[in-house]
Parts: sequence; C-alpha cells; structure tokens
Amino acid sequence: MSKKLSVTICTGTLCYVMGGAELQVLEEYLSPEIVDQIEISGSPCLDCCNQDGAGKAPFVKIGDKIISEASISKVVDAIKEELNVE
Repeated sequence: MSKKLSVTICTGTLCYVMGGAELQVLEEYLSPEIVDQIEISGSPCLDCCNQDGAGKAPFVKIGDKIISEASISKVVDAIKEELNVE
C-alpha cells in the first residue's frame, strides 16, 4: 500500500478560535475511499501565523502545502486535488 497523505490541522489557540475547531470533524465530510488514503492529525502550532505572507488562521497542512483561512470545503477540495480524485 502506498504512503498516506498527511493532513495536519493546527490546533493552536488562534487557529482554533478562528474556525479550526470545526475542522476537527473533517473526516465526516470525506468519502471512505479518501479517508483510507489520508492520515489526519493535529498540531499544537504549525507556526504559520508568525510568517509574513502566510495568510490568516486557521491553517491546515496537506502534504507540503499550507492552506490558510481553512474551511471544511477548502480543505476537502485541496485533499481531492492532492489525491487526484473527483
């Protein structure tokens, strides 16, 4: 089996308050086929809010790509794009 795509949700205070709390149920919005291909984890801080030009919280890291102003739909779309699925 191939390596799973890493999806890391920032759970730091700023990200959590700015909408990251809703991202904790991300798996519920994905098909079982997609869930089998990813590994979802949390991180106490992705340190994106301290980087100029990184965008606004909340942040999610999908593979090596950072998603700013992350929402369920934005993250689902980015995961599908990374996995090349509809």
